[in-house]
Amino acid sequence: CSTILFQPLDLVKTRLQARSNISVSGGSDGMLSIFEQVVRRDNFLGLWRGMMPSMYRCVPGVGMYFSALHCLKSITLEEGQNLGAVQAMTLGAAARTFSGVTLIPFTVVKTRLESGVYQYSGVGSAVRTIYSKEGARGLTCGLLPTLLRDAPFSGLYLMFYTQIKLRIPNDYREGALSSPCRFMSGIMAGLLASVITQPFDVLKTKMQLYPEKFGSLMQVGLYVHEKYGFAGYFKGLVPRMLRRTLMAAMAWTVYENIMKTLQIK
Repeated sequence: CSTILFQPLDLVKTRLQARSNISVSGGSDGMLSIFEQVVRRDNFLGLWRGMMPSMYRCVPGVGMYFSALHCLKSITLEEGQNLGAVQAMTLGAAARTFSGVTLIPFTVVKTRLESGVYQYSGVGSAVRTIYSKEGARGLTCGLLPTLLRDAPFSGLYLMFYTQIKLRIPNDYREGALSSPCRFMSGIMAGLLASVITQPFDVLKTKMQLYPEKFGSLMQVGLYVHEKYGFAGYFKGLVPRMLRRTLMAAMAWTVYENIMKTLQIK
């Protein structure tokens, strides 16, 4: 549900990062201009371009992430033990690495469909075209910056989330306001983690859209700095921050409520 709801923000973020004639800040002016361009050219439903690979990536990805995280917690933590800051960051990053590597082909397809640079007729067409022209490497391009974005994001998010929750009085954390407390903790954690990991999202998008131009992380990093300066590493920050923060907060609130209902630690 959240993937469908926030897909337009992901599309706008990708196009902000893909184009050189858009304001580097990725603020409201740049976002609104892209919204207008997409609706004018592709009608309102054009804002959901790339939704299917997003679904293929996010739905199993969430399940894989929480399953891996639960397994890692059961292995490393004793009964009733809370996650420490370092433990939270390590386990969150490890769980996300597992799902990120597994689902990287859908990340590539999603980015290209959203960008408007490539005109694939659908997910199947995109996979076949990429594989025939670029081989298996084309379906995994941008893996390193993807992991450098997603693993630290999940690690930082879980660290901030658990530490923020611990600072909320127990009466609120475990009482009738537990869901709003979890959601607000998730919002704050998502904002912090999004800002810190934004540069790798920019590099990931460039490498997946133009694999023939950028063969390494250093190459694309230097290109962004030379063309846009330091601000270039934060193109598309606003839509990504809104989407990732809200999706993560919703996912964690639902996950923890389910775990509490099922009495699973």
